[in-house]
Amino acid sequence: MTSDSPRNSLLRRAAGGVLRSQQIGIVAVLIALGVALTLAAGSHLDPLSGARVNNFLNAYTLVQMGTDASSFAIMGVGATIVIIAGGIDLSVGAIYALAGVGTAMVLRALGPMAPATTVIVALVTCLSIALLCGLANGLMVIGLGVHPFIITLGTMWILRGLAFVVSRAESILVPTALTSVAKARLGLSAELYPVPLLVMLLVMVVGQLYLSRTVNGRYVFAIGGNLEASRYSGLRVDRIKLGVYMLSGLSAGIAAFLGASFYGSATSSDANGYELYVIAAAVVGGASLIGGKGSSISATLGAILIVMIRQAIRTLHLDQNYEWIIIGGAMIIAVVLDQGGTRLLARRMAAASAVPESTKPTPEVS
Repeated sequence: MTSDSPRNSLLRRAAGGVLRSQQIGIVAVLIALGVALTLAAGSHLDPLSGARVNNFLNAYTLVQMGTDASSFAIMGVGATIVIIAGGIDLSVGAIYALAGVGTAMVLRALGPMAPATTVIVALVTCLSIALLCGLANGLMVIGLGVHPFIITLGTMWILRGLAFVVSRAESILVPTALTSVAKARLGLSAELYPVPLLVMLLVMVVGQLYLSRTVNGRYVFAIGGNLEASRYSGLRVDRIKLGVYMLSGLSAGIAAFLGASFYGSATSSDANGYELYVIAAAVVGGASLIGGKGSSISATLGAILIVMIRQAIRTLHLDQNYEWIIIGGAMIIAVVLDQGGTRLLARRMAAASAVPESTKPTPEVS
């Protein structure tokens, strides 16, 4: 009995930590949806092996879902950092488009190069353009004193327009060296391309480490939770805000590099409407639009959930017009549940801090 007590206590603490985790709710939803899809999707005969394969639970569909979610999730990590800091970035899709066409045009102007040089030049160009866009967003949010919703709504149109003008609405091909990297099979069978999925997971891990293990990450939560208290405590609020918008731009640049490389071309209409999916992924993942709450892991899970909903509609042969209805409903429900949980926590903290009059010590009379 005594020998098992420490082990049982450790297991209970671990179980309690899991149940209190930010991600437990969305993970439960993902598992439930995955099980339901597996049971309802049916199966088909594999033409090569002759084995019966589930229409949902198979390697091709799962990797394809990861590929589809990668852009939303990568940009969702950057957008979540901005949301935690109390801001918002509606321009990530436009940054994606401008960075993609800008990179494709630079590569076309430079002409043939060695494959390794091509990849390095493309990556540096794409990330530089995206960082400059994020820098512009941050400087305007700080310097103009206008709500970031308005600033990034304006830059969304400006950057999308620039991408259209400089590319003349052409679809610009990128060198095959980039496609070879993005579509590297890494030992998997044909038609399975895990690179976007692996990059998504890497960005998720780096984003989570930044938010939870670095001083700057704690500062992001601080200014989102209480801006004035952060100012009075000596934090360089403007510098932190500038940094989060640059990180958001950087995440859009990573997604643009992957997207242009994977699909072999870039155009000014790329990522049109992605900002809605990105913000939805962050909010469904539990990020609070008033700031101070969010997670890189949750944003990634939110993106996967949205893509799984889209996949469910395709797998079950439903009308694809329901996609917008379901995602919109999921976003509203997520926000309502988040606000309800916040109010419940506030009431519990207030009740815990209230001390009954009968328990207060009576002053001594000398």
